[in-house]
Amino acid sequence: MDARRAGGVSILRAHPSFDAPFIPNPEIPAMTAPTTQDILVHTEAGVTTITFNRVDKKNSITTTMYAAMADALVAAEADAAVRVVVFQGDVAIFSAGNDIGDFLQQPPATQDSPVFRFLHGIAAFPKPVIASVCGPAVGIGTTMLFHCDLVYAGDNAAFSMPFVNLGLCPEAASSLLVPQMMGYHRAAEALLLGEPFMAEAALEVGLVNRVVPPTECNGIAQAQAKKLAAKPLSALIETKRLMKKGQIQPVLERMAEEGASFGRMLREPAAREAFSAFMEKRKPDFSKV
Repeated sequence: MDARRAGGVSILRAHPSFDAPFIPNPEIPAMTAPTTQDILVHTEAGVTTITFNRVDKKNSITTTMYAAMADALVAAEADAAVRVVVFQGDVAIFSAGNDIGDFLQQPPATQDSPVFRFLHGIAAFPKPVIASVCGPAVGIGTTMLFHCDLVYAGDNAAFSMPFVNLGLCPEAASSLLVPQMMGYHRAAEALLLGEPFMAEAALEVGLVNRVVPPTECNGIAQAQAKKLAAKPLSALIETKRLMKKGQIQPVLERMAEEGASFGRMLREPAAREAFSAFMEKRKPDFSKV
């Protein structure tokens, strides 16, 4: 796959499998009802592992999946035996982001909506959070990583935040956290152009800790989780609290601001044109919006 260097960050040329969210076939009258099996939750030896298990739909995230992940985080926080949470996907796909069909049918209306419950939960989670990312990580598949403490990426990982391309704005406080981590100009390239960047570029800007072969990624994340689980929980929680001191409230405030803008823009002509174009398998025309 062709890549170019831009400001030190390797940016892929746009590719539908990387920058397009999952949208169900418009010719199919009814969507497959999501089940909790789309999110697998397993706890063992102090580690709760949350797995995206909707590979046939590119692990696109539904409202039901957000609720399952939010509930899993609440349970992991309350369980004193749990010391670490790990998010993982498939060796070929982490997540294609929101399932747009589900999202448009059930847009988040309040801060109590499953998507916001999940975002607030991961942002304020007091214990260590690890992510293992292989393949495309689109939209929330990338922005959720800014709330993780350790991120391991397969060398096939491709990160993208194509909100502008959908006529929308960033979410998950990414408009705050991406510039903080990457610097303004690299953040502008990632968020304004919305083009994917590969694992080595993510390593360079500090989004991931290590790049490994995809078949080893989940195992390495689990090995790191076991190391953390062997450490005193009180020390883990206090160290994370001190590192994030003063950050949580601005993050939650930015999430709320982004959410209000996102909800408004979702109803505006640019987003409608972007979604229609995806449905019709054509290039969107934003010249009149």
